[in-house]
Amino acid sequence: MNIKTLKYTLSSFLFCIGVISVAQQDPQYTQYMYNMSVINPAYATEGEDINVGVLYRSQWIGMEGAPTTGSLFVHVPLKEKIQVGVSIINDQIGNVVNETNVYADFAYILNLGERTKLSLGLKAGATFYSTNFDGFVYSDELPDPAFANNLSRTFPNIGTGAYVYGDNYYVGFSVPNLLHSKHLENDSGIVTNGAEELHFFLTGGYVFDLNDNLKLKPAFMTKAVSGAPLSIDVTANMLINNKIEIGAGYRLEDALSGLVNFNISPSMRIGYAYDHTLSNLGKFNSGSHEIMILFDIDKLGKQKGYDKSPRFF
Repeated sequence: MNIKTLKYTLSSFLFCIGVISVAQQDPQYTQYMYNMSVINPAYATEGEDINVGVLYRSQWIGMEGAPTTGSLFVHVPLKEKIQVGVSIINDQIGNVVNETNVYADFAYILNLGERTKLSLGLKAGATFYSTNFDGFVYSDELPDPAFANNLSRTFPNIGTGAYVYGDNYYVGFSVPNLLHSKHLENDSGIVTNGAEELHFFLTGGYVFDLNDNLKLKPAFMTKAVSGAPLSIDVTANMLINNKIEIGAGYRLEDALSGLVNFNISPSMRIGYAYDHTLSNLGKFNSGSHEIMILFDIDKLGKQKGYDKSPRFF
């Protein structure tokens, strides 16, 4: 893959955040059901466990300038009805575009019934956005003015969400970025104003207890943003002997996925996912890889395990 492909990748990114033609800007995840705090501040669990998650995604392996994404979340119940957390997301395109989102999350839980709860959440923080075109090699004779200047911007942002859950299901709706923050400025009519578009997430999952040693959980995530096709992820995971989880997923007109994770200990889980690209980009890459590590630790240091949320079965 040559430098021209990198230019097309960057051009597509910058074009996609324009107001005339916009596309999905937020990073995507195959293991979204284990990264819920990042997309929905209302995500809540039972008990007093501290949840910590790390996820790294390398997208479109073999393609020059392909995106890489890393995320970290810490989720802590403070009181019976109050839970807080911190989420950090870093998204890069090659060595040129770098965006880091740092947010604090707050959730308040209401009882809707004996076994059903509604959590309402707020997310507040900032986006640190920068580009570095130093040493950028152009394939065309005339340099593109869109890549003439390096950018370094900081944008405040807020988000909100709702999350309904019971013993064996959850449904969530969220908008993690409510403010319309500009990333690019108009320059002599060449560069269109670009802005962070609102992303709407609808998620859900249900756990079926097939027997004492086998559980099945179908789950979905729908992502909508103005000017782009609707993104729909559907997965089906099976938990075997409360130790090994395997699954498969489909992202509409984009990718087929395989997932596996292992309960290394009662408080630690490690997972891996692979995406096979179905779109035209599949001609230029060998798929996407995603690794996650999850910790579930009692405040007193006891190992309680993943029995507090249907996302963990």
